[in-house]
Order: sequence, then C-alpha cells, then structure tokens
Amino acid sequence: MAMTAPAPTPTSVGTQTPLVDFTNVAMKFPNGTVALSGVNITVNRGEFVTVVGPSGCGKSTLLRIASGLETASEGTATVSTDRIGYVFQDATLLAWRDVQRNVELLAELNKQPKKERREKARAAIDLVGLTGFEKNLPKQLSGGMKMRASLARSLTLDPELFLFDEPFGALDEITRERLNDELIQLFVREGFAGMFITHSVSEAVYLSTKVVVMSGRPGTIVNTFDVPFPMPRDPDIRFTAEFAELVGEVSHALREGHQG
Repeated sequence: MAMTAPAPTPTSVGTQTPLVDFTNVAMKFPNGTVALSGVNITVNRGEFVTVVGPSGCGKSTLLRIASGLETASEGTATVSTDRIGYVFQDATLLAWRDVQRNVELLAELNKQPKKERREKARAAIDLVGLTGFEKNLPKQLSGGMKMRASLARSLTLDPELFLFDEPFGALDEITRERLNDELIQLFVREGFAGMFITHSVSEAVYLSTKVVVMSGRPGTIVNTFDVPFPMPRDPDIRFTAEFAELVGEVSHALREGHQG
C-alpha cells in the first residue's frame, strides 16, 4: 500500500456540509440496554474523526447508525451520502474466493458490470499494495494483507464516507503502525471523510484531524480534541513532545470520562 500523496491536504475542504451529523442521538436496545445518550458529533468532508472510549460505551453503535444498520432511538442522525465504505474488526474475506474476487464482491453485489468491477478491483488492489497477490486465497495472506484486501473491497464503491471499526486492533505493533501510515496516505489521496474506532489513544491521535472521547455506558461525548499536525503525517511525529502531550491529554480525558 505504498502510495504518493499528490492531493491537497483534506482538511482544507472541511467547511462543506457535514457527511455525518448526529444531534442528541441516543440508542436503547430492545433488551433495555442504553448504549448512547445525547451524542452530538459531526464529520465533514476532508475530516478524519476517531472515537475512543471504554469497551461497551457505544462506539461501534455509532458506526452502525452512520451506516444505516441501526436506527437511533432518539435524536437526529443525518448521513448525507449513500457512498459508504465499512471496514470491520475482522477482514471478513470469503475463504473460497481469491483476492481479486473478494475485492470485487461489493461491486458485484451492487450489480456493477463485470468489466467495470474487475477494473475497479484491479485499481483498488494496486492502491493498497496487493498487486501480485490477486490469485491468493485469504489463508495465504498475512493479517495486514487481509486488512488491505478489506480496504480495497470498499474502495471499489468510491466511498465518500469510510467507517472503520477498530480494523487494526488484532495486528502486531509494527504492522499496525505501517497500516496507519498507509491509511493516512489513502485518506490524503482519496479525500474521503473518515470515522474510525479504536482503543489506542496514540493511534487515534496519529490518524486523526479530530479525536472524540466518549464516557462509559451510556456513551456520551466528554471531550473533543483537534489534532494540529499536518497531513500527511511524518511517522517521526510519534516521538515528539507535542505528540506525547496530546496523547496524554486525550488519555486523561478518557480516564476522567470512564470514572465519571
């Protein structure tokens, strides 16, 4: 997934109409569990917004509402695009399909013509650095390669909004950092809006233009941090005092929100 980044910094277009606009969103499930309460969050074009919070605070529920898989119990959840990519914690590749055919899957389900979806799949495979592995089955891929294939599959839909449900959480640290770098390059190049879930505060700060901190269940927003570092990120920013200071501030807010 080695890529250049010729596109302008995405944050320069962040003043447009939000792609995601949640106002006082609450979520109560049929079993009585209240997952979210009074959540206000926006994601503009050119923004990469990461949500951190303790387990069970409703982070993944936010993504499910944004994708249309769930409907908020209260409040208003407006998503101003139907071009949505969704990357789950697991790559969810079909074991009997090779990389090429796995990447074609969503375009195939959307009834794109065979020639068009093959061309889009090849372009996406190249973009995520899997050229040469088109005929490999999932069992022949590393964890990082599986996630690249999952990213490529969603890219065939030309998403304006990308939803990421902790996609790198199961990977080793070196692979995770490499995929963070590559995801940033993809974000800069493609200019989509991103909404990313993670338990890693350092990952949140590194990837994002904005970090949203949630409380324990029922999840609500306790703090929001704008990330000042320019895109694309220099990997060495992770080792600076400014980065460590912001990670510390977000971590403190996360602890306070969990205790509260």
